[in-house]
Amino acid sequence: MTPWLVAIVETGMSASSSQSALLHRVARGDPSAVREVVDEYGDLIWSLARKFTHSDADAEEAVQDIFVQLWRKADRFDASRGTEVTFVSVLARRLLIDRWRRERRQPATDGFMHETTPASQQTAAVEQDEIARAAATAYADLSEDQQLALRLSIERGFTHEMIASVTETPLGTVKTRIRSGLGRIRQATETALGRGGGR
Repeated sequence: MTPWLVAIVETGMSASSSQSALLHRVARGDPSAVREVVDEYGDLIWSLARKFTHSDADAEEAVQDIFVQLWRKADRFDASRGTEVTFVSVLARRLLIDRWRRERRQPATDGFMHETTPASQQTAAVEQDEIARAAATAYADLSEDQQLALRLSIERGFTHEMIASVTETPLGTVKTRIRSGLGRIRQATETALGRGGGR
């Protein structure tokens, strides 16, 4: 890790009497506030970045991007609408989700290894491959918003409320996207098994 990032990770989230004004001070161009923001929210942002990336190097890059955007958008913080930590957390999650989406445009379609298996297992393996392909095809046919909601729910364990917050989507819409998306994938896999009635 770079020295400045090591300092961020090792610095505790200290309680500051000026915490509520930190982003306002950043927006006004106060240079001392920049270091305080890094000290205050570095651990939080690093922790979030690490959940959405595959390595420390990727996380470092993501953290730098988040702080750059935080400097640019500090003037958007409105204390009447929530706390600073909420503002920072939501902004970081949105940027990380955007980054994650760009890296995951194409779903994996080869979820099963094609290995040499005993004859008694070949039929089951073929069936599994067909189910996997059917599920991947059904997923690919979903809207991008449905795909994102499903990935955040299944891969990241986000609650419906968290997904609604970070994507700025009504809670009911999030629930509908997940329910309908899972329904289409389930129907596709049942069809592949010969139990469904078609898509």
